[in-house]
Amino acid sequence: MESALLVKEYRAGVMECAHFGHISITNEKGNVVYSAGNPHFRAFTRSSAKPFQAIPGIRAGIAAHYGLSSEEIAIMASSHRSEPEHIQVLEQLSAKIGLGEECLICAASYPLNEESRNQWLRNQGEKRRILHNCSGKHLGILGYSRMKNFDLESYAEREHPVQREILETMAGMAGIDQKEIELGTDGCGFPVFSLPLSALSNAYLKLACPDLIEDAPTRAAVETITSAMNDQPLMVGGTGRVDSVLLEDSNIVAKGGFKGVFGFALKKERLGITFKILDGSEEEWAWIAQSILTQIGYSNRTTIERLAKAFPPEIRNDAGKIVGRADCEFVLHSPEESV
Repeated sequence: MESALLVKEYRAGVMECAHFGHISITNEKGNVVYSAGNPHFRAFTRSSAKPFQAIPGIRAGIAAHYGLSSEEIAIMASSHRSEPEHIQVLEQLSAKIGLGEECLICAASYPLNEESRNQWLRNQGEKRRILHNCSGKHLGILGYSRMKNFDLESYAEREHPVQREILETMAGMAGIDQKEIELGTDGCGFPVFSLPLSALSNAYLKLACPDLIEDAPTRAAVETITSAMNDQPLMVGGTGRVDSVLLEDSNIVAKGGFKGVFGFALKKERLGITFKILDGSEEEWAWIAQSILTQIGYSNRTTIERLAKAFPPEIRNDAGKIVGRADCEFVLHSPEESV
């Protein structure tokens, strides 16, 4: 099945960019109810998998063991931008598990948030591993490994007990066999999962509707993680991040990933939603999410309006002058309409 044209960008009325991709929306039965392009397109999850990667540790009891706050749980599922509040929570988490950033395998980085980066550089700050946007995930898994007396140096290897448990958990949440998940290596050094968007949509629906999870400890862990994400949306992404804006709506669980992949789910409507922009861009996330919510008739207009205000369709130049606009081009189809 061919990809769908998702977004066109215009400058001076002339089309400058076209972004193609795939959208998959599934219901609680695991069926695709709306789509654009190929709903079963196989994509790497990248950081959209972080809420699932946090499940094994929370399920095993690390929150009580280390006395974790909701901020610290949320940052385990985050792609933070190293804003000051992120750094504070990360250092608290590091202190609680008793492991310094020298234990992290992710690369030393500068803050991704522009204002934070500029301030960091003005203060002659050097790159640090704890500033890497995946450091919260790494600290959580290191804390779990330490609690279980697993080897710490190999915590990111595919054969490590925690990584094997994460893979099993990801497959269970997606409703597929582990053999259907292809593994690569993520930017931070962790195993990363390739699976159909429809399976990822099913997994996201279970984040939003944990009553669909048969295993009680897993269900309780998901409730803890998603509650923290909704309570602390800025910990999950940061200022001006699409997933953080969506998480302000208590009816939504959301998390983006690098290279254009995004997942979110609606609790009351019981829908899991994922999409992949094929050119790897993420500038279009908010426009696509807004169009999806509008097309399915999402009742919370405040969330749609919040997205529109935070991410207007106008394209501006470096001086802030409007020089173009972006338009969503896709129309969601049901399986019957695609026949």
